[in-house]
Amino acid sequence: MLVNAARPAALVALALSALLLAFPAAAAEAKIDGANTGWVMTATALVLFMTVPGLALFYGGLVRAKNVLSVLMHCVAIACLVSVLWLVLVYSLAFGDGGSMNQWIGGLGNAFFAGIGADSIRAGTTLPESVFFMFQMTFAIITPALIIGAFVERIRFAAVLLFSALWLILVYAPVAHWVWGGGWLAEMGVKDFAGGLVVHATAGVSALIIALVLGRRRGFPKEMNPPHSPGMTMTGACMLWVGWYGFNAGSALAADGSAGMALLVTHISAATASLTWMAIEWIRGGRPTLIGIVTGTIAGLATITPASGFVGPVGGLVIGFLAGAVCYFAVGLIRVRFKIDDSLDVFAVHGVGGIMGTLLTAVLAAEMFGGMGLGKTSIGEQLWIQFVGVAAVVVWSVVLSFVIIKAVNGIVGLRVSEREETEGLDLTDHGERSYHL
Repeated sequence: MLVNAARPAALVALALSALLLAFPAAAAEAKIDGANTGWVMTATALVLFMTVPGLALFYGGLVRAKNVLSVLMHCVAIACLVSVLWLVLVYSLAFGDGGSMNQWIGGLGNAFFAGIGADSIRAGTTLPESVFFMFQMTFAIITPALIIGAFVERIRFAAVLLFSALWLILVYAPVAHWVWGGGWLAEMGVKDFAGGLVVHATAGVSALIIALVLGRRRGFPKEMNPPHSPGMTMTGACMLWVGWYGFNAGSALAADGSAGMALLVTHISAATASLTWMAIEWIRGGRPTLIGIVTGTIAGLATITPASGFVGPVGGLVIGFLAGAVCYFAVGLIRVRFKIDDSLDVFAVHGVGGIMGTLLTAVLAAEMFGGMGLGKTSIGEQLWIQFVGVAAVVVWSVVLSFVIIKAVNGIVGLRVSEREETEGLDLTDHGERSYHL
């Protein structure tokens, strides 16, 4: 009888012990992880380093000397403008809870960082939400900054600011929410680890539209002015290469094996694309150029971005080779065949690269190619999901960018006068010169 009486008590004690053991585990999951937080803070600095000074110097070296300061000004001003807008409402639109509209857009509950404290943890991570906020802000900064390459040397500064602000709210925020904020593409299963769709496809497609609406620079394509400083471009490209480690490996949101593999495949893709671009240029043009090899670097980095957390080293090698080859010929197609003055090849490198990498993810993420696996989805099924994601993002970017460009033209005007274009935007827009010789 004593044994039987003790049995219920023992069971209760066992149940209580299990509950006590479970609570610390649950609490541990909700704690901020110092290692992960430290890595993502480092990655945040690396991604901001990509825009200022990396992208600024990369683009600045590619234009004529009389316009280099205007390009640097565009990059710095966009970084400041996006930072403020991100706090005011765009973060909330991209990553907030949209209620009944959550499949399409976030709400305004976190506008001005409302409802978020110093110790708030971003759901699904071990990061303070302030760190997640800052990391995602750097992505929002570089995306409209990429578009600068499509309109250099001929656009009004006021138009740059107004276009970038409206574009961030109407194009970037919804797409970021669809893919990363729990929207309809996320629910469908679209794979975009670090921004093939959210960053490169949106920026690349929008760049093509604004280049078409704005029109060609004076003398294009008969007068093809060479970059004024290939050394500056190379310096910027190398800063982008290093910063891209934060871009891709930081997107793991943890200091773990996924981040390590993303780092590895990012580097392999960049190196392979650089060599591929150089080899094609050498064979076809007779000489390998510094501008060519570093453009290949950026193509490899852009193309691996969506796949970086899903593929293995072999996938990085394949993506790098295809990025160098396909983007090289895309530049010629856009610039020579169609005579579109996408001045610094934003669509051919970022748009084509981002879209191609997004589609290749469906194939190279499979375990048979050394990837992390597709789970219960077949290659064919995942390829269809990726295609739907690409189509939706491209159509949205084209339509909204066209509307925004027309609105900006009606409000402040798009293009500078012929005299201003001839004299150079450094002096006419900003009253400064890059060089005093």
